Amino acid sequence: MASYEMQESNLPGKDGERVLFPRMKLWGQMDLDEITKNICRASTFTPGDVKGLVMALSEEIARGMAEGRSVKIDGIGVFTPALGLREGFERETGKEGDRRRNATSICVDRIHFRAGKELLQETARHCRLERSAWKFRKSSTRYTPEERLRLAKEHLETRPYITVADYAALTGLLRNAAAKELRRWAEDKSSGIGSSGRGTHKVYVRRKAEV
Repeated sequence: MASYEMQESNLPGKDGERVLFPRMKLWGQMDLDEITKNICRASTFTPGDVKGLVMALSEEIARGMAEGRSVKIDGIGVFTPALGLREGFERETGKEGDRRRNATSICVDRIHFRAGKELLQETARHCRLERSAWKFRKSSTRYTPEERLRLAKEHLETRPYITVADYAALTGLLRNAAAKELRRWAEDKSSGIGSSGRGTHKVYVRRKAEV
């Protein structure tokens, strides 16, 4: 059975009153091994059959998106690739005379997924909810953004880098809020903070002074 909590919206409702919405609490993550066991228990497929088919499907989805197409899997949903700039490249401004970005500076950096109505309906059919006794933890408002930036820079005075987990612990922000704010600092050249690495290996460092 899944549980939910009523959480306050960041946007006020009519006349400024509080607006609450239900949010499901996630307690863990189902992986391919667990999915494989469940499928094999209810079918004649072997674990190798299931994992081989999933990997083949994953490769074909990737191949289709790499060719510039969205990929629809009936009963699951639609996968659509999205582009971004490679690490170290600045955005194109569109102003006359400014440098233009070419294909070597652009990459697929995320994939959007839109669930199909069949998947939504099947999930709703299996879902049984109860109200959670535990409330969601909110990001701390103890520090202002400027104070949080100062804490990060002080951290970098004695260490070579700061991670999202470090920043969350320093500031009291939840992990997602900490990651979003660190990205904002890294995009702002005046913040004094830059980034290094990609994906799960991405860290934040002191920005080198431009000469």
